[in-house]
Amino acid sequence: MKTQNSFREHGDTVNAEEAAIRRRLDTLTDGLRAKDLEALRQGYTTDVVSFDVEPPLQHAGVAAKLDNWAKVFRIFHEVDYEFRDLRVTVGADVAFAHGFGRLRGTLGDGTVTPGMWVRATFGLRKIDGVWLIAHDQVSVPLDIVGGTGVVDLEP
Repeated sequence: MKTQNSFREHGDTVNAEEAAIRRRLDTLTDGLRAKDLEALRQGYTTDVVSFDVEPPLQHAGVAAKLDNWAKVFRIFHEVDYEFRDLRVTVGADVAFAHGFGRLRGTLGDGTVTPGMWVRATFGLRKIDGVWLIAHDQVSVPLDIVGGTGVVDLEP
């Protein structure tokens, strides 16, 4: 019986932590939709490392990550972002999440883009009781023969 209670308590803790991580990622999408760099800053560690679809190979530090989002905000008049099939795995003070993300919106000239689906992975650390994104990676599949990214796939 003690084992079952311990397991149940552990399961409740994991569920609460997973919910907190999902809220963190919801906050990220809210910040993107609002084009709010300061709201986004609150979701990342100061030393976040990002492997994004856009060069260079890595964006190191929160300032570099926010500069990347600032470029997106200059291109899009309105921004929308969504996750699909998000899976979360939680440890005591580290976690990861992966799924598919789609950035789309309205360009400055009024053109509405359908966006593209990407593969997204997040590494999170729990710091002072708060889950923060310490690493993210966004990618598209590669056509090895043609040497180009494949951007027309959907989950």
